[in-house]
Amino acid sequence: MDRIDYRLAFDLAPVGLALSRQRTMVDCNRALCEMFGATREQLVGQSFRILYPSTDEYERTGARIEPIIKRGASTYADERIMQRVDGRFKGETFWCHVTGRALDPADPHAAGIWSFEDLSARRPVGAALTPREREVAACLMDGLTSKEIGKQLGISHRTVEIHRARLMRKYQAHSTPDLVHRLLAGTGASAVNAV
Repeated sequence: MDRIDYRLAFDLAPVGLALSRQRTMVDCNRALCEMFGATREQLVGQSFRILYPSTDEYERTGARIEPIIKRGASTYADERIMQRVDGRFKGETFWCHVTGRALDPADPHAAGIWSFEDLSARRPVGAALTPREREVAACLMDGLTSKEIGKQLGISHRTVEIHRARLMRKYQAHSTPDLVHRLLAGTGASAVNAV
């Protein structure tokens, strides 16, 4: 049997991959570089923060990941809006499916491996959204109720309902199921990407 070249397999994987220590990228593959419009040199040694539209989203995501993995989940996964780092689409936001595994569940951010799948071809960002609206939108697409979203994001369910109402206006949706459909389709009143 031929020896498998794991480095080549990592580099040529069809999804973006990153190895991390304390939420800093220590290695990444070609697909991740292409997805974010960056070179390996621009990403390795950088905090994952540069892949997020805002510092708040980066910090809140990290805070959400830790207790879930510490409770015994072998992996963490979600869909979120990320931001291109460089290239001709620099600053463009896009929906991304992110899955990760901590090497030590007792210390989720110590070291891990993360995969990134660009969902923009089937789910474009259809309206300009605030960081909190992006988080509420992602939770709505996961089928969570206002109370569940509030608990997950650490805000009241009434605040969630305010953000949902704003999303409904921006996407010209008539109900929550209609909003979820429009979020998934990337259709809304504005075809402008979030900043």
